[in-house]
Amino acid sequence: MDSFIELNIAGTWHTAAALSVSDRRLRFEYLPEYVFGDAPKERVALGLPVSMETISADPSARQTPLAFLWDLVPQGRGRQHLANLLGVPDQDPGQDLYLAQHGAFAPIGRLRFDTAVEFYEQHAARNPARGFTREDMTHRTDQFLDQLTVHSMLAAGTPGVQGVAPKFLLAQDEDARWFPDVALPDARARRHWIVKLPRGREANDMTILRHEAIYLKAAAACGLRAIDAPEFDAGMLFLPRFDRRVEGNTVLRIHQETLASLMGAVGFGRSASLFDVTKRLAEVVTRPGIEVAEFLCRDVMNRVLRNTDNHLRNTSVQQLPDGTVQLTPLYDLAPMYLDHEVITRTCAWNGPDNRVLDDWNEILERLELEDEIKLHAAKALRHLGDVELPRLTEHLRDLGADDRVIGECAPIVEQQIRALSEIDHAIYAPPQP
Repeated sequence: MDSFIELNIAGTWHTAAALSVSDRRLRFEYLPEYVFGDAPKERVALGLPVSMETISADPSARQTPLAFLWDLVPQGRGRQHLANLLGVPDQDPGQDLYLAQHGAFAPIGRLRFDTAVEFYEQHAARNPARGFTREDMTHRTDQFLDQLTVHSMLAAGTPGVQGVAPKFLLAQDEDARWFPDVALPDARARRHWIVKLPRGREANDMTILRHEAIYLKAAAACGLRAIDAPEFDAGMLFLPRFDRRVEGNTVLRIHQETLASLMGAVGFGRSASLFDVTKRLAEVVTRPGIEVAEFLCRDVMNRVLRNTDNHLRNTSVQQLPDGTVQLTPLYDLAPMYLDHEVITRTCAWNGPDNRVLDDWNEILERLELEDEIKLHAAKALRHLGDVELPRLTEHLRDLGADDRVIGECAPIVEQQIRALSEIDHAIYAPPQP
């Protein structure tokens, strides 16, 4: 199947590249009219500079320079709904890009497929969006559910909203009415949201979702870059989107790319060495010292809050309108150790003989980074351990975390405080004249 990749720059869509997908080959190339035209030469992915080079890849390979395409592949309930409409098996990885070519019409970030836009418009025309109120959402009215099914479930599962839990991309208009994001024209959009529901019907599923809001606020209180003002209400988690900015009647779409894309990793649930991930992150961000420090501090926070779901698609980078490349705000931070599926960490600090390291001095020493970057990271980690983590339990309690969750995290908080206190950042400091 052939599609054009469209890219939004400053509120305007540009047809940037062509993609051909078959069982045996992927073929990607920027269009000549984009390369040589008047539009800004923005990349569709950070690893694909604008040029006339044609890139071919095996769609069954585990690594590819076209890994960004899997950021656009639907997952979870959205994937099931879309696969049912298309009459294809939803669990078949061979259908990944076929589903993306029909479902990536308004994903997280600033890319879309022209074929997906056409597919959506055909289905949405049968059920125009009328909007709904917060009360409709709270009571799960038929109007709310019908519009989500047609407009949002098709799009659910793009980067930042991948996973098992139902997630919807919604927008509010000037009257604060809610719409599926793609159904509201940009000129009327005022705020953009991701709304999450529990993964299942067990009590722990609601506990996990409620604590995601608490965890994000606690992480922000500890100085990490987290989603602004998450809200849990009536069994739903409301997360302001950080890939959208509204300026007047223009919606700016911010480029977003997962660590899986940066690592060239195809598919889902992939494991990786955090040493390799950190090295790659430092290569693409604008301020390596700041971003590596943030990344390592997030790893500590994942540990102490027992968020075991640290796969490559649960962390992303963004490219801001001024060109700055940085980690996005922290997302998908929750007590996943409570999940009945027994989710384990997929990314670890793998040392010699595949031994998992937990000594921060050894981790810092083995990072293939300049000493200046290591020094910045070491100082940030020491500050986290000396100043922020001792107040974490108080933050959690003030934010309404369950005593059970606080108690089960407390031993790991204390362990990390001790481990971080042993970091000797002086070894990375330049010698004094």
